[in-house]
Formats: sequence, C-alpha cells, structure tokens
Amino acid sequence: QVQLVESGGGLVQAGGSLRLSCAASGRTFSAYAMHWFRQAPGKEREFVAAISRSSSTNYADSVKGRFTISRDNAKNTVYLQMNSLKPEDTAVYYCKAVVAPSYEYWGQGTQVTVSS
Repeated sequence: QVQLVESGGGLVQAGGSLRLSCAASGRTFSAYAMHWFRQAPGKEREFVAAISRSSSTNYADSVKGRFTISRDNAKNTVYLQMNSLKPEDTAVYYCKAVVAPSYEYWGQGTQVTVSS
C-alpha cells in the first residue's frame, strides 16, 4: 500500500506561480513512476505531467513550457512547479503513483484556484 499526500494548492492570481508537492510512503519511491492529473468542475480528470523512474518527463500540451515536474527520491516527494498560471488551470490536482502494472495509487487532491 502506498499513501500519497498532496500539498501546496491555493488561490493565486493569473500569471502567478505555485509549487505542488506530493509526499509518498514506502521505501521504494525511486521505483515508482509519478504522475499529476487534474480535474476541473464538470470535467473529466486529465493528465498533466509524468516523471519516470529515470526522471524522464512528459507533459500535456496545455501546460508545456509553464509547468515542470520533478522528483526528490531522498524525500519521497514529487513536485509540480506551475508558472504563468491561467484561470483555466483551476482544478483539483491529484498525484498518482504507478508501482507496477495494474498497481496505481492516488492522493486525495489539492485545490488550485487561479483568479483572473
């Protein structure tokens, strides 16, 4: 069982920045692929960014050049640095750990609200 706890959400003006954190339990964090997703009101949950065990990264087109995913294996934590935020980035942000095929764990989410 892997427990994930997100933090760092809040209210920010358009053009501002936030850094989300996701702390994971477990002694093999470095072996997990980690993802960020988000879900806006009335919309389906969508992929935002991912980082592999080898720290290769992948981003949704909507956040490329603005968001950066990173990981600190010593702290069992994955981060999402969000710059140049837009009102359409408003959503609940979730992290997901992929431990093995068919073994995925989700955090409880953190709210990000971007005002215009």
